[in-house]
Amino acid sequence: MASKSIEMKQPVIYGEVLFDRFPDGSAVLGGAPFNVAWHLQGFGLQPLFISRVGSDAAGDAVVEAMQAWGMDATGVQHDDAYPTGAVEVSLQDGQPRFDILSAQAYDYIDGSEIPSLGDTPLIYYGTLIARSRVSREGLETLRRKCVAPGFVDINLRPPWWTPEVVEHALRDAHWAKLNQDELSTLAGRDISRETLAPAARDLCAQHALEFAIVTLGEAGAAIVGSQTEEFASSPPVQNLVDTVGAGDAFSAVSIAGLVQRWPLDVLLRRALAFAARICEQRGATRNDPALYESTVEAWQRE
Repeated sequence: MASKSIEMKQPVIYGEVLFDRFPDGSAVLGGAPFNVAWHLQGFGLQPLFISRVGSDAAGDAVVEAMQAWGMDATGVQHDDAYPTGAVEVSLQDGQPRFDILSAQAYDYIDGSEIPSLGDTPLIYYGTLIARSRVSREGLETLRRKCVAPGFVDINLRPPWWTPEVVEHALRDAHWAKLNQDELSTLAGRDISRETLAPAARDLCAQHALEFAIVTLGEAGAAIVGSQTEEFASSPPVQNLVDTVGAGDAFSAVSIAGLVQRWPLDVLLRRALAFAARICEQRGATRNDPALYESTVEAWQRE
C-alpha cells in the first residue's frame, strides 16, 4: 500500500533485486534499488522498478511482494537461464560477510524488454548493476528511452567495481550519492570532514554533476556542488537494531526531495531522520503503511 498524501510522480528505479540468504536457511528480500523503490512506493511516488528475476520460486516471490505492496511490476523481466539474485551471508568472527553471487538474472536486464516510458522526473541506478555488459547496455537503452536526470548510488563492492564501471555509471548523471570512504577511494586519498567539500567538488567537476551527496555515518551527511554546500547532523537513534538499509532509506528520501524540489537543507534533514528510523528496526524495509504515512504526515506538519 502507499500513502496518497504526496502528488504522484513516477521515478524510474533500475537495478538489482535479490535475496540475502542466511546460514539458518532464512532469506530476506532486498537489493539497494529494490529497497529504494519499496520506500518510494510507501511515500506515494509509485516508481517503475526495472529489473530481472529468474523463472523460479524466488522470482515469483519478488513479484508477489511487489504486487502486495501496490508496486508496478511491469518492468520486472523473467529469465529462463539465470536465477533470481542472491547474496550469501555468513558470519566471520561474529561479523557478517556478504558474498554477492555472479551471473544473476539482474545482470541480464534486456533493453529491448524495457517498457515504454512516459514523463519521468528521475532515473535511479547504482554501480553494482553496471558490473555486467548486458545490464550496462540495458541502462544505455533506458537512457535513450527516457531523457531524465540520473541519480547514481555509488556502491564500491569488491570485486564488482572498477574505475571504468564507475565512469560508465556517472556518464550523463546529474547527482551522485556515496559515503565518505567511497569518496576517499575515488579521490585516491583519505578524506576528512575538513577536506570533504573540495574532494566532492572535484568529483562533481570531473563528471559534470550538479552536486554530490556524501553520507558520513553517525556524523550526518553533506550536499556539495560548485555552488552548493549543505551539512546536517544525524539525529540520535533511540534504539539501534542494525544499520542495514539505512543508506537505501536515505537515498529514497533524497529522491523524493529532488522530485518534489525540496530545499536542500530540508532534504538532508528528512533523509537523515528516516535513515535513523530504519536503524531502529531489523531489515532494510518494512511492510507497514503506517511507517510511511506517519513520515509523510510529519513532513506536511513542518
